[in-house]
Amino acid sequence: MSFIGQEIHNFATEIFPFNRSLTGEGVRDTLLKIQTQITDLKIDHYPSGKEVFDWVVPKEWKVSEAFIISPEGKKICNFSDNNLHLVGYSVPYRGKLSLNDLQPYLYSIPDQPDAIPYITSYYEPRWGFCLTHNQRVELSDGVYEIVVDTSLFDGVMNFGELLIPGKSEKEIFLSTYICHPSMANNEISGPSVTTFLSKWIKSKKNREYSYRIIFIPETIGSISYIAHNLKTLKEKVFAGFNITCIGDDRCYSFLPSRDGNTISDVVAKHILKHTDKEFLQYSWLDRGSDERQYCSPGVDLPISSIMRSKYGEYPEYHTSLDNLISVVTPEGLNGGYWAIRNSIEALENNSIYKVKMFCEPQLGKRGLYPTLSNKRDYKTTRTLTNFISYCNSKNTLIDIAEIIGVPVWELYDISKNLEVNGIIEKC
Repeated sequence: MSFIGQEIHNFATEIFPFNRSLTGEGVRDTLLKIQTQITDLKIDHYPSGKEVFDWVVPKEWKVSEAFIISPEGKKICNFSDNNLHLVGYSVPYRGKLSLNDLQPYLYSIPDQPDAIPYITSYYEPRWGFCLTHNQRVELSDGVYEIVVDTSLFDGVMNFGELLIPGKSEKEIFLSTYICHPSMANNEISGPSVTTFLSKWIKSKKNREYSYRIIFIPETIGSISYIAHNLKTLKEKVFAGFNITCIGDDRCYSFLPSRDGNTISDVVAKHILKHTDKEFLQYSWLDRGSDERQYCSPGVDLPISSIMRSKYGEYPEYHTSLDNLISVVTPEGLNGGYWAIRNSIEALENNSIYKVKMFCEPQLGKRGLYPTLSNKRDYKTTRTLTNFISYCNSKNTLIDIAEIIGVPVWELYDISKNLEVNGIIEKC
């Protein structure tokens, strides 16, 4: 496996600073940057006020500036220094408040005193600022001047969509979100890895399946996309993954679909088992990202999640500490990329075979089996003969790999060689 983590990390660094939210310039800037890598990515939108099932697409949010001036005349909680300082979707406000009156509008984490928390208020109008707890406890009594120069208006919620045709109209669905500002594992890792997976899929010749890949705001984005594409998704999507938190190098994690036994679940668990035997397996009750929408009753898409450290399960989650230095690394991104790529390859190769003859085929005369007995060749030949013995018109490649206890990728060349030599055929 080639190392692609540094290239993904470099791209992640480029899109990290954008002020992403549910709507706005940060989302558009992110999509335009992704479009430089995937030139046929379609950038589209849903208008504010559009009803989507039980939800409504929100107004567009724009930030001109936001900061607080302390009694000493120092500018603090400056949005231009770190976009996490401003509570997401803050409404406009200008005024002067005492420290005591300002405190309800400030957010910090006492047990993570060096972290700026990520706070949003998408569906209830309010304003606020986030700062480290160390900064907060040092604030002096006096009058503070507050400037929140924002606007909320009827605009659009943007998203990106890429459709890649294959031999079959059946689709593998990949979804990632683009709505969190300046956080690495919980945000940037997903769209960055998905961008490079998209480039690889586009370059892949003789794709068995078609691909539907979307870059959307979390929750309201997936709900809107489902509302506009439900019939197509239910007819065409047979497997897929929600791609998030895929960039650190601490662990691998798996979160199943609600069904728990779809082909996506089976493949993901198989790949992770042979990638890291210590991978963490969560249940549907631990859900928290867009799998909630894709697997909701009536939608019922076969979507699972392959992650590194899962959202909500690592200490830097939803804070400024979730960075591209100590948390998300080239090595972590590389591992995440290959875990999902290997899963896609497994889906592409997951055929059902049958042996074309009765009893064991004579492999030696075809150059597929050593004519001189040697115990050093036993493992290789045993995998070969075990594979043949389960080619019974019923088992998929993944089924056989699970039965004989090998990674599915060890069977790709074996199955191709046996097919070329006329010993097995696809059903």
